[in-house]
Amino acid sequence: MRKRTVAFVAAAMGVTLTLTACGANSDSGSGGSSSSNSSSGSGGGANGKVGVILPETATSARWEAFDKPYLEQALKAKGFDADVQNAQGDVQKFTTLADGMIAQGVKVLVIASINSEVGSAVAAKAKTAGIPTIDYDRLNLGGGSDYYVSFDNEKVGALQGQGLADALKDKKGAQVIEIEGAPTDNNATLFYNGQQSVLKAKYASGDLKLVRSQPIDDWDNQKGGSTFENILTANGGKVDGVVAANDGLAGAVITVLKKNGLAGKVPVTGQDATADGLMAILRGEQYMSVFKPIKEEAENAANLAAALAKGDKAGADAIATAVSKDPKGNRTVKSVLLQPQLTTKDSVKKVVDEGYVKASEICGGDLAAACAQLGIK
Repeated sequence: MRKRTVAFVAAAMGVTLTLTACGANSDSGSGGSSSSNSSSGSGGGANGKVGVILPETATSARWEAFDKPYLEQALKAKGFDADVQNAQGDVQKFTTLADGMIAQGVKVLVIASINSEVGSAVAAKAKTAGIPTIDYDRLNLGGGSDYYVSFDNEKVGALQGQGLADALKDKKGAQVIEIEGAPTDNNATLFYNGQQSVLKAKYASGDLKLVRSQPIDDWDNQKGGSTFENILTANGGKVDGVVAANDGLAGAVITVLKKNGLAGKVPVTGQDATADGLMAILRGEQYMSVFKPIKEEAENAANLAAALAKGDKAGADAIATAVSKDPKGNRTVKSVLLQPQLTTKDSVKKVVDEGYVKASEICGGDLAAACAQLGIK
């Protein structure tokens, strides 16, 4: 195992998450920076303007296809003018967008950061300007936001680990390759922790055999595919199961499996219940994904923003009833942590029925019969 992988694993073990309460999906979406319902000045909504900065679109289309419209809708319902922008993976652009929103005097700044460093720096600037911040989807380690809205990300990883274990339960000693997310993303660490809460014992008992675990910088799907191919080649072309941290990486892995005549024979995990991921599940090329109802995440962020804009700390605390630990900042952060859901072939219909993906996006061509059999209309 390479030095970087060991460092990632060590870091993963240092992050914990404590719940005190419970609690993407289409792969189609527009690129580029986005701004909607915004105007110059302090905002056109009755309650002013809320700024939102999303991280990118290159590795996951959820930010533009789901988070953006749901956040706009939820903030508008609370009487805010929503200025939703996307930094497209550019740290400097993220900072510039934040500077502009702070200068405009937004009432609240919602941050889905590229990494903890830029997110923490933006939160510090906003605090100096008297603007409260909410960490959205990703907790900024060492940051200063008082509130955090996301999913129970260790649970996401546990669902991935359990899904793979279930798929390989009849194959003693099955060889597993793990393709993880970016080591700079705290969520990737939490996903890994959750996976290991299931898989570590399986590796120790010999039920499963870990070939290699490798984080992928920037969640880069192309890097993920080439890294997986190199690991597979070094292992003599043998693999029985793959932990892929999201649907994008799963798709890259499946492309390599197809080249080697292994697609559909090797269970692959995923996350976000994207249209591409769901189609891969329907084809039998991907075993499972994790469905995260992003609308609920956006609505909770808007509820928190409304309380913070009024200076209603008690109201905000009543919404954020869970606690997340930030080991880098040696602090706890009041959180809303929603519950993810395991999605296999038999539960794809639920994602469609709840409106996160349209049947027309996933049921065309060779998948028409599979959708009909599952009652997906």
